[in-house]
Amino acid sequence: MTKERAGIQSVEVGFALLDVLAQAARPLMLRDLAAAAGMSAAKAHRYLVSFQRLELVTQDAGNTRYDLGPAALRLGLASLSRLDSVKLARERVSALVEQIGHTLALAVWGNRGPTIVHWEESAQAVTVNLRLGDVMPLLTSATGRCFAAYLSTQARLDKIAPLLQEELALAAKLPNLSGRSDLPTTMPAVQRLLGEVREHGMARVMDTLLPGIVGFCAPVFDSDGHMVLGMVALGSAATFDPAWDGAVATPLRAAAAQLSSDLGYGGG
Repeated sequence: MTKERAGIQSVEVGFALLDVLAQAARPLMLRDLAAAAGMSAAKAHRYLVSFQRLELVTQDAGNTRYDLGPAALRLGLASLSRLDSVKLARERVSALVEQIGHTLALAVWGNRGPTIVHWEESAQAVTVNLRLGDVMPLLTSATGRCFAAYLSTQARLDKIAPLLQEELALAAKLPNLSGRSDLPTTMPAVQRLLGEVREHGMARVMDTLLPGIVGFCAPVFDSDGHMVLGMVALGSAATFDPAWDGAVATPLRAAAAQLSSDLGYGGG
């Protein structure tokens, strides 16, 4: 029998706290975090002090809740960027940026939704308030709509539906989003929107999440037909071609299809 290699038990015990935070929908109080990790609050606090020093965990000074810190984000992004799909896509981004003349980003599904893992600006870059690690909304971003459209037909439906419901409730409270015909307000309307995304083979938003910005997101599939990556193009409405078969959408769709083929996807 293979002898089990020795490890450091305290590291394994402490990781339970990080795992709970990674799966939580929001920052947690000490008592809730400790209970979910199966340890006392005093024991959990000792681990959290060390994790804070390492920037794996942060604590809000106002409400004292704990969340994952910048070091955890760096580790997560580094891991995501080493995925085969992301690696292959990054090798092609520069040429595609030059071809379409607009900023490109890559996104994958993280533990909290569609997450930006790579970003490359074009010469005519526009100022947008997005960063690596940002999680994109499902209904008001092209990235989110694309993931919602294709993951809702896969095993993640149970995770997609609650997020969509939360965004519908939030949108109803935002006056700048009310009354727009391109934004759904009910779940049937959401399903129609996602059906349109699948019909076009990509998602589009215009002046929705970011004022004056148009964006497309094309899906990339693996050999099992699962969406593993979103290729995103965005730019100013003044220079960005928003047509479904235009100068941006056509090469973006083709690049995503080629990458899917290279990953072993055989679908249409």
